Amino acid sequence: MNTDIYPSKPAKSIPAPSMLQSKRLLNLISKTIIFIILVGAAVLFLLPLVWMISTSLKPKDQIFAYPLIWIPSPPQWLNYVKALNNPSFKFLLFLQNSLYYAVTSTIGVVISCALVAYGFARLRWWGRDFWFIITLSTMMIPYPVTLIPQFLIFKDIGWVGTFYPLIVPNFLGVPFFIFLLRQFFLTIPMDLSDAARIDGANELGIFWHIILPLTRPALITVALFTFLATWNDFLGPLIFLNDGKKYTLAVGLAAFRGQYRTQWDLMMAAATVVTAPIVVLFFFAQRAFIQGITLTGMKG
Repeated sequence: MNTDIYPSKPAKSIPAPSMLQSKRLLNLISKTIIFIILVGAAVLFLLPLVWMISTSLKPKDQIFAYPLIWIPSPPQWLNYVKALNNPSFKFLLFLQNSLYYAVTSTIGVVISCALVAYGFARLRWWGRDFWFIITLSTMMIPYPVTLIPQFLIFKDIGWVGTFYPLIVPNFLGVPFFIFLLRQFFLTIPMDLSDAARIDGANELGIFWHIILPLTRPALITVALFTFLATWNDFLGPLIFLNDGKKYTLAVGLAAFRGQYRTQWDLMMAAATVVTAPIVVLFFFAQRAFIQGITLTGMKG
């Protein structure tokens, strides 16, 4: 007679060593395949950059040679000297204009978008969600649609030929970055703001001393995106700047294109010099950039 009150539980089956080895093998194979795909994608993205650097060091007879020559023989380092000293490509002047345009626009975008996003995310006021939807809807308007009206407005107020049409709109907010910062602000607990209000802090103090230090990755992401866009902007300076002394580096690169002949070696050398600061900037800010992208939008 069985005297057990509770029925005994069946013993858990222990996976055989062969099953564990097969799982580890499948996991290793899947990681290897993913790694190979990512490396292949990285190589595809790097090919234009490698080709640009390679062409900048080639003699003229190797630029369009067939089969393709990837390693110049011998490297023509003098191409960089010729490009930077080209009389039609005033490098130092264009560099100064590009820095002025990019840095000023970046400051304007970060300040304006942070303030607007704070109002949409942390303050309660009538019609807040409606106006947020209106702000996002402006992202669906193509830039060429607003380009001609903007040009006519800036022409009437006498801003064409100056940096004002390029810089001033950035101090009025950019919808995409407003959305990006709003989503980041929503991840911060409201208890922090309520505690600061109890201690007597006003909204500007809360924004400056509490919210901004906690949103450093998102702010760096916005600043990096803006700097990249303005540094590489070609259409805006080409349309609104009619004085060659105010051209940026992106517009100045067109100086190497002639009516009958293009100096590809010098153009690629100048393009390499123009691209180098962007690559260096991204490597220094990549940790904060990736953190800002991954954390934004976790709530809301």
